Amino acid sequence: MIRTGLDRLLAAPERLRGRRYGLLAHHASVTADLRPAHVALASSAGGPPAVLFGPEHGYYGVEQDMVPSEDQRDPWTAVPIRSLYGHAEQTLRPASEAFAELDLLLVDLQDVGSRYYTYVATATWAAEVALAAGCEVWVLDRPNPLGGEVVEGNLRRPGYASFVGAFAHPVRHGLTLGEIVRLELARQRADERPPAGLEVWSLEGWRRSMLWPQTGRPWIAPSPNMPTFATAVVYPGMCLLEGTRVSEGRGTTRPFNVLGAPWLHPVELARQLGARGIPGVSFLPMYFRPQFQKHAGQVCGGVEVVVGEEARFPSFRAGVELLAVLFALTPSGELWRAEPYEFVRDVPAVDLLAGSDELRRGVEAGGDCASWISSWSTDEEAFRVARAPWLLYE
Repeated sequence: MIRTGLDRLLAAPERLRGRRYGLLAHHASVTADLRPAHVALASSAGGPPAVLFGPEHGYYGVEQDMVPSEDQRDPWTAVPIRSLYGHAEQTLRPASEAFAELDLLLVDLQDVGSRYYTYVATATWAAEVALAAGCEVWVLDRPNPLGGEVVEGNLRRPGYASFVGAFAHPVRHGLTLGEIVRLELARQRADERPPAGLEVWSLEGWRRSMLWPQTGRPWIAPSPNMPTFATAVVYPGMCLLEGTRVSEGRGTTRPFNVLGAPWLHPVELARQLGARGIPGVSFLPMYFRPQFQKHAGQVCGGVEVVVGEEARFPSFRAGVELLAVLFALTPSGELWRAEPYEFVRDVPAVDLLAGSDELRRGVEAGGDCASWISSWSTDEEAFRVARAPWLLYE
């Protein structure tokens, strides 16, 4: 079994002695023996954190997407919890006053390896503000569940930055959280070194070729709609559905693994998806009834995404092919989400997720996205070169 940054820090408790520190974490931040990070730290030589910071979904992971979390107090340690996801866009980046009485910020968040997942933005922005306030930052690293070798997708373009696309990464970036913080803080400074005061407690025993099952650690859902490793596998592609009127399976027990809408016919949807020739996956026709969010209480026709070979499955490409099929099967072309998305009103949600308008324009022009997909290789190679100096693992 690998050792995370948290496990390594707990084995060196003297490093925390005399420090007044805060902890940015959540309910998936657990030790090898499944103790919550803040509880395990409270019993260490350093004593409990002075404050806990919670990302989107709240410190305990109880809130759905885009639901603000309120400040509260932890029942185990009586430590105050400050939410870093509130009612407005400015709440996403903490004010420097949040770290005024601290000399150290610990960051321990389980990421899932996709550009959209908001914990990387929260971690990087909190680290940036804390360092500027004179507070050291230690990132306690965790594995990328999708491994560290595969890079897939286009780079996010200028003008499309958002909470679900904070950085110019491909959708599947192949980095750990610690590597992302190192990379992005150095980019901000236009420097070849990470900033002074930043330390990453790296993983022991993790290799870039490892998918989550090879880590030997149990899957603890890092957010309410990421219940299994199988969900993380399809998420880089199926999250694109958040930019549409089609249900991505929220309100069911299989979010992102099932999808559909009341107007879709399962057999025809599965047939057209199967004809796209996507490797490593099958599409099973089915019906489901979401209990909340899109089409709550209505029977939806759709498919279940069944991945048979994770190593061969190009998840982001599958999501792009899916949108092309869905657009053709949706009456009057009314596929796209029209409501504001992650506090952004003037850019379509699907464009924010895709990192440009090229996907939407290709789908609307007839659904042939082959040329756009083939263009990813240039972005993927450029990102491999850009990330190389910041990799921590062979």
